[in-house]
Amino acid sequence: MLAWMLLYFVLAAAGTWLARRYALKRDLLDRPDERRSHAVTTPRGGGIAIVAALLVACVALTIRLPDQALLMAAFAAGLVVVAGAGWFDDHRPTSPWVRLGAHAVAATLFAGAILHVFADPWLAGAAAIAILVLVNVWNFMDGINGLAATQTMLVAFALGAFIGGPWTGVALALAAACLGFLPFNFPRAAIFLGDVGSGALGYAVGAITIMASATQSMPWPLLFLPLSTFLVDAGLTLLMRMRRGERWWTAHVQHSYQVWVRSGAGHATVTFVYMAWTLLAILLMLGLRQSSPLFMLCGVVAWYMSSAFAWWLLRRAAQQRVLRNH
Repeated sequence: MLAWMLLYFVLAAAGTWLARRYALKRDLLDRPDERRSHAVTTPRGGGIAIVAALLVACVALTIRLPDQALLMAAFAAGLVVVAGAGWFDDHRPTSPWVRLGAHAVAATLFAGAILHVFADPWLAGAAAIAILVLVNVWNFMDGINGLAATQTMLVAFALGAFIGGPWTGVALALAAACLGFLPFNFPRAAIFLGDVGSGALGYAVGAITIMASATQSMPWPLLFLPLSTFLVDAGLTLLMRMRRGERWWTAHVQHSYQVWVRSGAGHATVTFVYMAWTLLAILLMLGLRQSSPLFMLCGVVAWYMSSAFAWWLLRRAAQQRVLRNH
């Protein structure tokens, strides 16, 4: 397994280097403006390297475990659809509704395979919802150096350690590929994930989470814990924008991590704090694994309530610093 992880690390690192050369040649650049949190013009599209490494992992695992061929094929097809939509958007911005349609196609492909293999319509429905939600959450939260890639790496590694079977390989391949990408994106960014990367990471995290539930290797309420960092920030910010009557589907800089950066915090500081938040959630997931269902559910609810309160405190303090700075 370590040898395979090293391969995916190298593939992602080499692919990111090539993607940067391509982006510079094709003028695929994110320039600073009022909707972005960076101050330097930076190439985008580096996430294509993570996608390529994951596709190699799918082929290798299918050869080794042909009984997983249908699920692996569906996962790979959905990944290509999501990444392809993002790749086109990185080259020429497209309608968010067109991208959402592509995400729905990818979600349907994987959900259909889940239904065929497990004959469980509830699990298939959960797969479709998880993929649609997490693809867009990862798109929303990919706004500062290292944030989306580090969160994906932590979640994938945590799930990979407990899923068992072939999907451990997929999860650890994702974690290794993110690690190969990170030297180009954190603490300083030589290239961004781009929509090709952020959407693909959300898709992969959603699919792996569903497989963790399908194999019953982890009680399903606990699977919400590693995702809490992004779900809380994205979810509460979305609700806030909807309450204000804003066009919530458009790009903005209103997430708490973005407000914190505007208040003067460095990208690395914010990313490390969000990593610590997720690591604590993973530790709680492990601690609650053997507890009773009621205690487990109470623990998850308490964690989300605490996280929401921490989100509010962070946002309030950061907004006050922004006002003082101006």
